[in-house]
Amino acid sequence: MQHSTWHALLKQELPEHYFAKINAFLNEVYSTGTVYPPREKVFNAIQTTPLEEVEVVILGQDPYHGEGQAQGLSFSVTDSIPAPSSLQNILKELSSDLGLEKSSHDLTAWAQQGVLLLNACLTVPAGRANGHAGLIWEPFTDAIIKVVNAKTTPVVFILWGAYARKKKALITNPHHLVIESPHPSPLSAHRGFFGSKPFSRTNDFLAENGLTPIDWAR
Repeated sequence: MQHSTWHALLKQELPEHYFAKINAFLNEVYSTGTVYPPREKVFNAIQTTPLEEVEVVILGQDPYHGEGQAQGLSFSVTDSIPAPSSLQNILKELSSDLGLEKSSHDLTAWAQQGVLLLNACLTVPAGRANGHAGLIWEPFTDAIIKVVNAKTTPVVFILWGAYARKKKALITNPHHLVIESPHPSPLSAHRGFFGSKPFSRTNDFLAENGLTPIDWAR
């Protein structure tokens, strides 16, 4: 794990030897089948966004399970891959909310500005959504949320959909902002995701607290 600020604090939140268990799990699943994202990208979210730079958390459920899609950042795909429907709807809401057109499907530039693009599960078997749910990842990613919750600077937590909204119980620090809505999936986006204005609400909150707003068009 690249950023020592994450490693030391996560170790305090997890049972003894949990990192070794994660490594053993990764050795097993990557040697016995096709798993996404590529192994070197599993921890991409915390490698790209150091703890001390986190201003926003966007929580997803698990990586995209199609070939070439997942890159270790929730909702993001490389520009060589068509945007999945949920990401298309996220970009539509961005356009509606702030009048911004983001041409790239790759959200790495968000992560580099302090947006932690975290999935609750960090791996998925090819073609099997939630195929690794409940096996190893949830204690680890819950620990990430708890460590961010403990930050003394305000953070915006964006929770889209019922699964992400369950994590609200981990966000107990009153100086953070939680933005909740239905998931951007086509199945639910019209039930309240569209029009929820998460991007302007996030930037307004950051500005009010003396923090740098996110350039969502990048």
